Amino acid sequence: MNRHKNLPELAKVMFKLGCIAFGGPAAHLAMMEKEVVEKRKWMTREHFLDLMGATNLIPGPNSTQMTMHCGMERAGILGLFIGGLAFILPAVIITGIFAYLYVKFSQVPQVEPFIYGIQPAVIAIIFSAVMKLAPKAFKNRELWILGAAAMTASLLGVNEIVCLLSSGIIGAIYFWIKENKITALNSIAPLVLMPLASEENRLSMMSIFGMFIKIAMVLYGSGYLLFAYLDAEFVASGWMTKQELMDAIAVGQFTPGPVLSSATFVGYQLGSVQGAIFATLGMFLPSFLLILVLNPIIPKMRKSKPFALFLNSVNAAAVALIAAVLIDMGLETLTDWKTIALAAMGIGLSLTLKNINSMWLVLAGSLGGYVLSFL
Repeated sequence: MNRHKNLPELAKVMFKLGCIAFGGPAAHLAMMEKEVVEKRKWMTREHFLDLMGATNLIPGPNSTQMTMHCGMERAGILGLFIGGLAFILPAVIITGIFAYLYVKFSQVPQVEPFIYGIQPAVIAIIFSAVMKLAPKAFKNRELWILGAAAMTASLLGVNEIVCLLSSGIIGAIYFWIKENKITALNSIAPLVLMPLASEENRLSMMSIFGMFIKIAMVLYGSGYLLFAYLDAEFVASGWMTKQELMDAIAVGQFTPGPVLSSATFVGYQLGSVQGAIFATLGMFLPSFLLILVLNPIIPKMRKSKPFALFLNSVNAAAVALIAAVLIDMGLETLTDWKTIALAAMGIGLSLTLKNINSMWLVLAGSLGGYVLSFL
């Protein structure tokens, strides 16, 4: 069967997600699940969870890597690259425009009035996804307990990758003992890849490329950890100021798509258009190669009893961590009656209109927020 015929549809779906995916990785995954599982039936919810759980264990921008997984599932190896590029492209272009304006006018355009209602809408989208994924992830009482423990640990500040790996290992051992199997668990070898970027007196294009590859290969957990790495690599070294980094963070926050598109902004500051291109390539290229290797392995992991138990536990923890993000975002965003009303409206629409497109929820939230911001 020639899966390349699915490429136009895949590119359209991922490009649309790249244009409307506000709110960070949890929101991106929620929108993706709605598009590829619920609406288009490209894969089962169980397989989506397997991909999500496994992806959380490798370095890089996890929600972007999920678009690559979805692309490979739908249209083969070419689909992996088309899916990922289509999702990344809108954010990179928008961020590049902001970087140009920043260099020209020395400030980021003020867009707060236009995004006032987007985060409440995003909360509604994440809530809807958690409600749909939970029954598949929490298959028994023990997985509910494991998920609750992972969510609590995350809310207390424990690193996401520690939560996921601990949940996977504890769950696999527990369920293996429970089923009275007497076989040694397969070892899970850690992925240790850390290319080193040489430091020169001035930043060449290859230095920028190498630095961002290094960051991409050690960036586990939340994409927001990128900013700590940028501070260590560029601010501490004197290549950019703290204010420039804060502005790069702001651009990553209020543009759609992966927050790691901030790399494009930083690259532009360091080396104009060429710097933006090399920084973006360094940030995202490792993910394409990692997913190319990982995707075919996941079905085999599911067929292996030890790894299946491990995946079940990691999946439960992954959904629990999305719920933790939902709680954190809710506490931070829902601070007055306007944002609470907008979030309630979004949740009501998503629960009532089962097939409503995430784009309409984002647009409705943005429009409603813009109107309410004047009250």
